Amino acid sequence: MGMVVVISLPFILFTILIGFGCYFFGRAKGRQEVRTNAQVYGVPTPPPGSEGATNSYPSPPPTHLKPDNSANV
Repeated sequence: MGMVVVISLPFILFTILIGFGCYFFGRAKGRQEVRTNAQVYGVPTPPPGSEGATNSYPSPPPTHLKPDNSANV
């Protein structure tokens, strides 16, 4: 024997309405958060005058260039 599942039309419309409401309210809240708390990517800089401000990052290693072999001609 089979089983019949009945879902009413008002329930379907209610779930669609709830879905749209959550979507639009979430989008509005996300836009408000972006305006108030901007995301900053990267390593934060130390405050001025602190010990880490002068020697926080070592200088990058020198780049090694491939010889152009003009001396071998």
